Amino acid sequence: MPTGLPYIPESITVHLGRPDESAPNVTVPFQIYVANVASSEIYPTWPESAIRANMLAQISFALNRVYTGYYRPRGYDFDITNSTQYDQYFVNGRDVFENIQQLAAELFNTYIRRVGNVEPLFAQYCNGTTVTCNGMSQWGSVDLARAGYTPYRILTAYYGSDLELVRNAPVGTVQNTAPTSPLRLGSANNDVRLLQIRLNRISNNYPNIPKIPYVNGIFADATENAVREFQKTFNLAQDGIVGSATWFAVERIYAAVKRLNSLESEGLTFNEVSNQFPGVLRRGDANTGVSLLQYYLDFLSVYYDGIPSIAVDGIFGEDTENAVYAAQSVFGLSVDGLVGEQTWETIVDAYLGIIETIPVRYTEGNTIPFQGTILREGDESEVVRVLQEYLNYIAACIPEVPSTSPTGYFGSRTRASVEAIQRAYGLPVTGYVNAITWRYITDLYSDLYVGNRLNQGQYPGFTVG
Repeated sequence: MPTGLPYIPESITVHLGRPDESAPNVTVPFQIYVANVASSEIYPTWPESAIRANMLAQISFALNRVYTGYYRPRGYDFDITNSTQYDQYFVNGRDVFENIQQLAAELFNTYIRRVGNVEPLFAQYCNGTTVTCNGMSQWGSVDLARAGYTPYRILTAYYGSDLELVRNAPVGTVQNTAPTSPLRLGSANNDVRLLQIRLNRISNNYPNIPKIPYVNGIFADATENAVREFQKTFNLAQDGIVGSATWFAVERIYAAVKRLNSLESEGLTFNEVSNQFPGVLRRGDANTGVSLLQYYLDFLSVYYDGIPSIAVDGIFGEDTENAVYAAQSVFGLSVDGLVGEQTWETIVDAYLGIIETIPVRYTEGNTIPFQGTILREGDESEVVRVLQEYLNYIAACIPEVPSTSPTGYFGSRTRASVEAIQRAYGLPVTGYVNAITWRYITDLYSDLYVGNRLNQGQYPGFTVG
């Protein structure tokens, strides 16, 4: 599925029928798709505010299907259907209305989302007369437009006030296909590395699937064993070979454990895309994306001699640029000092590949790196328990930080402890633990632990006289 911030696909593939119905597919430019759907579902004589509101809902609906990879990871070879039972009405080859065509050219790269969320809103709608739903009433939007409502007010009337318009979204090419040839023992490429990372992530939810100790892009025995167990778990042919059926099953299950593919998605928040490409980073930038980059580079410096250790200060200066040069050289990338998508993903993949081999357990005095998954209230895992051990030690030393119980469940007390540390360090007080918050917590824990240790004979470690 596409990752990072959403973009507008150059084209979209439409299945001319219900998902499991035998019917042809057509691939059309996204702008043409938008004009076709609007011409098929609404009337060109409606007030322009109503037309705009409906088109924005239709665009967001389609983009949500693309962004969440709703169909392709399930083994389908299309992005959306033309069945109104599942998606929205598209009539292949139809003429479109001139005013709608003009609006499609203006609006096709604009969509709606919830404030603080990344993905386009799954903007359900219905005609509001013969069919009603929890989303927008199309005929109801006409009444609101005639009452003087703007397109945005119409949308907020149905979807809530926490909406924002994303304008001029970039246009990109959807890459959501299986490898050109099956992956098997002896295969060695980036597809294997991606497979290894996703299988290890899935194994957190399905512990019968063994961890792959080395995420190195080489399909060896450990990878084959993990593939066979995955195939057994999900009723696939247990041959240890990753063809298209297994590949898309991995995609589907990976998406499921990341909670992205439910019909009415909870939404992917910006806090959850800490591993996702934040846009091109270069010298002079100062933002959270730079902080994350520095965190990953500094961690990798321990394992790669060629990458220097750097400070995590959120400012892309000379030291950070030199570390980027070094990382690009180490990983065989174009050495330009710019952090584009390829450089970012290579650095993050290297980080994730290493942390998957580090046991997750609390060892007094030692810390583990950020595990790549945002921790928040409601989560329950061994990583949460380790976090709580760190927080409790900090709380014993700093009265302003409340203690919590090391149960492995992230409840309100754990959130309060996290927020206290975020306030103390001037971090955004979210209650979430992303890579940067994790670093500050583990650094503080380590400093306090080491600072409290007494060497033999060190005052006041013994009584004088």
